[in-house]
Amino acid sequence: MSPFAAWMLTQEARALQTRLGRVRPFALLEPMVPAAALLPTAQSAIEEYLLVGRRSLRGQVRDFIEWLRGPGRDASNAQGQRRFSMLRLLFNAVLTQFDLFSDVITQRSEHDTGVWLSGLDVASADALSMDGSPVAVPPVICYLDRGAGAAIRRARTRLPGGGTNPVAVIRVPRERMVGSSIASSLFHEVGHQADALLSFSESLRPVLRGMQRDRNNDAPVWQYLERCISEIVADFFAVARVGIASSVGLIGVVSLPRAFVFRLNLDDPHPVPWIRVTLSCAMGESLHPHPQWRRLADVWESFYPIAELDAERRQFFERLVANTPAFASLLVNHRPAALHGRSLPEVLDVAGRQPAQLTALFQAWSRYPAQLYDARASLVFAVFGQARADGLLTPEDESVLLAKALNHWALRSTLDTAFGCASAPPARQRPQTAMGQRERFATIHQGD
Repeated sequence: MSPFAAWMLTQEARALQTRLGRVRPFALLEPMVPAAALLPTAQSAIEEYLLVGRRSLRGQVRDFIEWLRGPGRDASNAQGQRRFSMLRLLFNAVLTQFDLFSDVITQRSEHDTGVWLSGLDVASADALSMDGSPVAVPPVICYLDRGAGAAIRRARTRLPGGGTNPVAVIRVPRERMVGSSIASSLFHEVGHQADALLSFSESLRPVLRGMQRDRNNDAPVWQYLERCISEIVADFFAVARVGIASSVGLIGVVSLPRAFVFRLNLDDPHPVPWIRVTLSCAMGESLHPHPQWRRLADVWESFYPIAELDAERRQFFERLVANTPAFASLLVNHRPAALHGRSLPEVLDVAGRQPAQLTALFQAWSRYPAQLYDARASLVFAVFGQARADGLLTPEDESVLLAKALNHWALRSTLDTAFGCASAPPARQRPQTAMGQRERFATIHQGD
């Protein structure tokens, strides 16, 4: 290699080193109130992952410079440039991964939004927690973005440029903040992560293929259900967690012009919007039996009557509807190997979230509001969603109460972390602080 070419490549490699040194940990970059911060498990997982990537790249840059000074002197200019080009691609991959998490964490400095996102982190972690499940649950972080739909970058999946994502990252539609309808989007995406952890969809596919063989006339219906099974399972998880709030929120997302509601796209893993809502109601009826599901399904069908469709599509949708009870029963009773003989409704405590129980809880919280803040976050969403469906809670009051609940969850998780760092006794033995639960509720409701 010519001396001038080696000098140029050395200078460029050193420049990469310099720029890499300016990529600092998020804990030193992002200003935010403590309550808006990521949960420690998520923060440490992200920082450790990015730190390992930076160290690896820094070592490769040093090796490249040493190679230029040694064996590289006998290489051609083209060989040297080829090695540097690969190094530069790795550098850009590290920056891409840094920017991916930076976009998420930067919102934590926004007034109110940052704390609400921290509260959604708590709600997501609670929703993903499955009673008695041996599956290790990854950290979850949330951020807002434009658009009507939510999305997830699941934990333990490949990141751009290589490497495995250390946390689940959920994108929440900004237009859904703040109301119980956010539960539909949020817990649907959490459902995708749960599905991946349990291999729920994959363990269902052989069963669905068997249904295709056993039900000759309806084989196309079961083929279609198999094609969309991952999205259906995510909806199933959301309905199990928050009941009718999931189905009502789903209607809010897929209420589109008629042409889109009935559009069959075999390349799209999402079910056709019309049948997706119908399936959601059928799953709700299987999980939480109540006349409200039939009432909601009837209203949905009146919004988009299938009688106006062409004969072929109408018959297909009618056959789908006819098979939804059997399909919903299949989901409810399925027992993936990861749960060791238990069903998903059992580990999600669906029995404790029936409509009558949720309504009773809302009435109790109305008399003694402080009880709300001792409840699990996912249960609060379920109770508020049921109260909205019962006409007991207005959208305006719901938004105020949920905003305060999000603030409370964010603050509580921050204080719990502080207690943990101070090596405090377990929560059940922790002495009562100067501000009692009832006083703390009053303070929150005064907006302090």
